[in-house]
Amino acid sequence: VVQGLGGALFESVKFANGRILNPDFAGYRVPRFGDLPQIETILLDRKEFPSAGAGETPIIAIAPAVGNAIFQATGVRLRALPLAPHGVPR
Repeated sequence: VVQGLGGALFESVKFANGRILNPDFAGYRVPRFGDLPQIETILLDRKEFPSAGAGETPIIAIAPAVGNAIFQATGVRLRALPLAPHGVPR
C-alpha cells in the first residue's frame, strides 16, 4: 500500500538537459510516516502454502483508485503521475 501511494502521489524522476536532477533519496520524494494513513498489519501463519509475494501485482491498482477518488471529490481528472504535484484545487 505504501509503495503504491508513493508512486501515485510523490515519486518522480526529474530530468534537465539529459541529466537526472534527483538521483538520491535527498531529492527523490517517497512517502513519509506523516503522509500515510494508519495501516493495520495482520500476519497469517499458513503452513500449507509456501512463502510468496503478495503486494507486487495489486500495486498497479492504487494510482487509478487514488485518481478516481480525487475526481469524485473534486471533479478534476488528473492524468499524470505523480498526482499530488499537479495541483488539486482546494
